Amino acid sequence: MSQGTIVKVSGPLVVAAGMENADMFDVVHVGDLGLIGEIIEMRGDRASIQVYEETAGIGPGAPVTSTGAQLSVELGPGLIESIYDGIQRPLEVMYQQQGSNIQRGIQVPALDREKKWNFVPVVKEGDAVQAGDIIGTVQETVVVEQKIMVPYGTEGTVKSIESGDFTVEEIICTIEDSEGKIKELSMMQKWPVRVGRPYKEKLVPNTPLVTGQRVIDTMFPIAKGGVAAVPGPFGSGKTVVQHQLAKWADADIVVYIGCGERGNEMTDVLMEFPELKDPRSGESLMKRTVLIANTSDMPVAAREASIYTGITIAEYFRDMGYSVALMADSTSRWAEALREMSGRLEEMPGEEGYPAYLASRLAQFYERAGNVISLGKEGRQGALSAVGAVSPPGGDISEPVSQATLRIVKVFWALDASLAHARHFPAINWLSSYSLYVDRLNEWYIKNVDKDFPALRTKALRLLQEEAELNEIVQLVGVDALSFDDRIKLEACKAIREDYLHQNAFHDVDTYASMNKQFKLLKLILSYYELSKEALAKGAAFNGIASLEVRESIGRFKYIEEDKIDESYESILTEMKNEISILTSKGAEDDD
Repeated sequence: MSQGTIVKVSGPLVVAAGMENADMFDVVHVGDLGLIGEIIEMRGDRASIQVYEETAGIGPGAPVTSTGAQLSVELGPGLIESIYDGIQRPLEVMYQQQGSNIQRGIQVPALDREKKWNFVPVVKEGDAVQAGDIIGTVQETVVVEQKIMVPYGTEGTVKSIESGDFTVEEIICTIEDSEGKIKELSMMQKWPVRVGRPYKEKLVPNTPLVTGQRVIDTMFPIAKGGVAAVPGPFGSGKTVVQHQLAKWADADIVVYIGCGERGNEMTDVLMEFPELKDPRSGESLMKRTVLIANTSDMPVAAREASIYTGITIAEYFRDMGYSVALMADSTSRWAEALREMSGRLEEMPGEEGYPAYLASRLAQFYERAGNVISLGKEGRQGALSAVGAVSPPGGDISEPVSQATLRIVKVFWALDASLAHARHFPAINWLSSYSLYVDRLNEWYIKNVDKDFPALRTKALRLLQEEAELNEIVQLVGVDALSFDDRIKLEACKAIREDYLHQNAFHDVDTYASMNKQFKLLKLILSYYELSKEALAKGAAFNGIASLEVRESIGRFKYIEEDKIDESYESILTEMKNEISILTSKGAEDDD
């Protein structure tokens, strides 16, 4: 413990003297109200503290007390369905205690200390255990079974273990180490947010995180344990894309961080998620979700902490062997908080005023994602996939946050304002986006979808690139100057764009497309293109091919229920071949 006094207050930055016994990143209580803060710089006996609450009314001479501990999160039963602020204070509990206007200095435990959870042991007395081993389970929600693990740094023999209903603080197990010392374990453990949780081994990501969004799964997939960035100007649909991923991604747990988000957007999340039906279980989506809500009107320093709070909770579930999807919206506002605090510390500014360490901080955050083998004898495999939204001013991705992010992530979903204004959702630009996981995931697609899937994807992307070149010619001399082959190519690309890449997030069926459905729809569109080219070569009329009735059937295919996909696919393919065959025969007769 270290006691000091304030000598300077500059917004969320407080400088205190007499703190020579404190350490970097210690949590401190500032002023008579005990505002929560964190030491971010030490100079002699002076500590610079970023305060996570409003500092109005605090002046020089006020006391500062160090707790001697780093900013940590509480991990245990009760996390799922919770809504926290940036430093893991439960917003619902604070609302019940103080109403809509939360008072400063309030301290509320992150996990309920009174609620009892049914603990079922999976080890017995005399068993040898080590860090990461599961000693028991708690059915936290109908969807999530939380696994109670031996904390890091603990190893020995189980001396006693209980079963039954316990609070998170009650002792459920005692472990005797090699020196005969007894370690008491409860269902709750703490972990400092700025330190990544350890694991045994990091694996190469080789399984896609299936999202049900065609432009993502087919064109620019993300691997389980991978990282992706969603940059785009305001109004281009970053938040909607992340909402869709949170709803439909093939993940066991979702951690959604609203970092500096507008209040109404976070309200949408808080209102929507409890009402959404989880496609995996039929229960509410909140039954496997943790929300971190740090709106733009909350103290700016808390934004910086919220990102770390969220990813530490995500790592905890990853260590249980779950696949976790982390949504961070948005890292640009987190970087703005870094810039503000750096400016108040009077540090040398980097590009556009951001601190020189911006890139390294972003890298530290994204590197905590991954596909890993957890600690413990079992060797559980868990994955943490991170998707970070970036909000570059004016949509200019040459600014520092976007560029620093692009150097780290392997998937880039470039949102386009013009597509968003044209009501094309998801507004992901297929010409400027990319995924570096494609080659590694092709084996999975061949094995689990179809051997032709990678080739179809490559062909569709090549057609879209050729369409962009043809459109430049069309703008100069008009579409009539193109050959019929090129005009058929434009028709096929129109089908790829409007029938395949465009998806209706609010349609009961089209909001999610299985991999089988994605493959069949793309196969139908490209079959239409190939058969049309052959028919043209045999003398069929272009206008007839362009206005085939089967094109409407292809466009409606994405609205077909899952259990009717295979039957409809064969029916449409037969219809297509028949119509094109009739046109071809007619063209041959006209030539005669």
